[in-house]
Amino acid sequence: MMKAVLLCPAPDYPEAFDWAYDNQAAALEQAGFEVVGRRWTDEAPEAGADIVLPLVAWGYHQRVAEWHRLLDRLEADRVPLINPVALLRWNSDKAYLEELGQAGVAVVPTMRSDTLGHGTLAAARARFGVDDLVIKPPVSAGADGTYRIGIGDEIPVDVYGKAMLVQPYQRSIGSVGELSILMFGGTYSHALIKRPKAGDYRVQPHLGGTEQLCDAPVEAIAVAEAALAKAPARPIYARIDLIADDAGQWQLIELELIEPALWLGLAPGSAARFGDAIRREAEEILAKR
Repeated sequence: MMKAVLLCPAPDYPEAFDWAYDNQAAALEQAGFEVVGRRWTDEAPEAGADIVLPLVAWGYHQRVAEWHRLLDRLEADRVPLINPVALLRWNSDKAYLEELGQAGVAVVPTMRSDTLGHGTLAAARARFGVDDLVIKPPVSAGADGTYRIGIGDEIPVDVYGKAMLVQPYQRSIGSVGELSILMFGGTYSHALIKRPKAGDYRVQPHLGGTEQLCDAPVEAIAVAEAALAKAPARPIYARIDLIADDAGQWQLIELELIEPALWLGLAPGSAARFGDAIRREAEEILAKR
């Protein structure tokens, strides 16, 4: 029996993670794995594992240097990871959005600023042709440090002068919502629409957002597949977050290839599809060692 280590948050991480861990661990056990959970901040969380999955490594964005040291060491020691280290490193910084946009993927227009200021916002409004913007850190999760900024709004002090991404605010978030597509082994599994609470624009559950299973439009799946095709390695699990522009065209707003919520408990058959994809990849990796 193969032993899989699921990387979990640091001991001081404030949010409960058992709901995500339990669903993913159950799916892996059903696929024939022995599953062990370890903190990603432990000295050697990979010890004794056949495969390591960072699926619940929440909070890595708050300890960026430590996270990259772990990735560097696991890569040097040739520890088998799903997803692979090259993909985890690339996905840790949302600069990949600009890269994918330049490669022809339909991406929400994104401008990076190394030192966010009012001049940055003026340039972004001129470039995007909008008044309302969204700013977010390039390394973040759970909407941490994300703000909607209108004309005349002050820049929050916690992000002023820092490296930030600037995007046009998409009005469809309040009506259509954000579409999340889940793909396992490169194959479509299921999709959800996430909607913010009234008066907000953030769809995360801890901020009052809701999720509902849906059928993903063919056009949205095509954007998801195009984005994954341009990634530096093949993702075995992926969540692709999309939003519609004013013309109704789907655009990538984020790729989640490290520790995405997979909603295995909501979509019938998704746990088996996830477990099977992980097992096939693990067997292929171990066969080459």
